Amino acid sequence: MNAPDLGKLGFGGAGIGNLYRALPDGEALATVLAAWDAGIRYFDTAPHYGLGLSEQRLGAVLRDKPREEFVISTKVGRLLEPNGPGGRDSEGFDVPATSRRVWDFSEAGIRRSIEESLERLGLSHVDIAYLHDPDVHDLQVGIEHGLPALEKLRSEGLVTAIGVGTNSAEAALECVEAADLDLLMLAGRYTLLEQPDVPLLDRCVERRTGVVNVGVFNSGLLARPDVPDDAHYNYDQAPPEVLERARALASVCRDFGVELPTAALQFPLRHPAVVNVTAGATSPEQVTTNAARMDEPLPDELWEALEGLRKGAGQ
Repeated sequence: MNAPDLGKLGFGGAGIGNLYRALPDGEALATVLAAWDAGIRYFDTAPHYGLGLSEQRLGAVLRDKPREEFVISTKVGRLLEPNGPGGRDSEGFDVPATSRRVWDFSEAGIRRSIEESLERLGLSHVDIAYLHDPDVHDLQVGIEHGLPALEKLRSEGLVTAIGVGTNSAEAALECVEAADLDLLMLAGRYTLLEQPDVPLLDRCVERRTGVVNVGVFNSGLLARPDVPDDAHYNYDQAPPEVLERARALASVCRDFGVELPTAALQFPLRHPAVVNVTAGATSPEQVTTNAARMDEPLPDELWEALEGLRKGAGQ
């Protein structure tokens, strides 16, 4: 693994790209500053997040910090092309649709994507480049063209580390087998609620590919001590059986005086493949709460009880 040290907790930049709701500039910048003040030194973003807004806001804070003191990653695979005035973004971000996303896994497209990200960030370089959602576009094109292009950029020293960001454990495994990846950003597939039924994490250990685990709250299902009826899972209303499983986890945590989100945040780091948990935030309070949860000492007996619950449920 060629990746820099990321620390236990990273900052995910989708929220400051106006994911689901518009965030005032001041609140967004204060949230990034709160992450810095909490000791977080790994920051992740992407052109996809708010059609470049996340990169712009993140850069507005980080370009004034000592460059050697933080690690930043962005993603490639979607270029932003001018779209003209009018309309709102249709992919979950509350921003004007002045640009449109165009898939491009070619070497030229990936190089252009990095250059344009650097312009938005106002930085001289990014440390890590992830191929973004190859399973959503075309996994084989990503493997045959996108990953070799990233390996070439790394060999040239344009980025320190390369990886893939995906919601699919199956696609992630194919990419890990196909290329010399430093990192894998895995979203929502290795959590307290669910673990992949493919040998992904064990292969990451064998191939020395570090896992940056994101989406640990499963779209908010595990984000509160008590699981509400309207909780979301996989970006949709959680079905009754999933609500029941989450509430069983919360009950076990409660027996040990631990809140469900604290266990959810710390759980992935128990696997040797996982090198970092990155969590998004849209307020300074969310950042400081996440940092406090990550540092809270938890008893070994809690993990044993949660594992017993999982085995008892046949998961």
